[in-house]
Amino acid sequence: MSLKRQELIDTAIHLFSQHGFHATGIDWIADAAKVSKKTMYQHFRSKEELILAALRHQDGLFRNFFMKSVEQISSQPYARLLAVFDVARDWFADESFYGCMFINAVGEYSHGDTAIRRACQDFKAQMADYILKLARDAGVKQPEALAHSLALLLEGAIVTAQVAGDAKAADTAKQAAKVLLDNALLDKPPG
Repeated sequence: MSLKRQELIDTAIHLFSQHGFHATGIDWIADAAKVSKKTMYQHFRSKEELILAALRHQDGLFRNFFMKSVEQISSQPYARLLAVFDVARDWFADESFYGCMFINAVGEYSHGDTAIRRACQDFKAQMADYILKLARDAGVKQPEALAHSLALLLEGAIVTAQVAGDAKAADTAKQAAKVLLDNALLDKPPG
């Protein structure tokens, strides 16, 4: 990937996160990246193509950061499931937290089956799959049900942190997650 293309993606991610997708125009991105619109269009044929590139790049960056952070907290599956919410709490407290870029994108591009919507769905599915892997590693009886519940708790915490400005939403979600996890472990058959 060319340095200029990457700079445009990084600039777009910053502006989209902070100001939204519709509010951030191509002129603004080009000015912030210090390139001409012609140069921008040499790298991206449309704003939608730039949005997709930004989402895909952010997907890799965020999931890598998130999973590494969870795994650095503990090597124990039970603790890792709860660490999901510790990592979220730290993310919410960061001054660059503007909510989830993927939730925001779906909010702005909510109609129909679009490439942008599919990119957001793919990201959320991969995050849910990671939580499912952790649930399976923990050996709970119904890992799919637990993972689904924990993923919903995480999504709710993200939205609450963004909308209400409540950085402690992750702590509340973690308390509920602990109850669900403990119940799922109690349901585990002996042996």
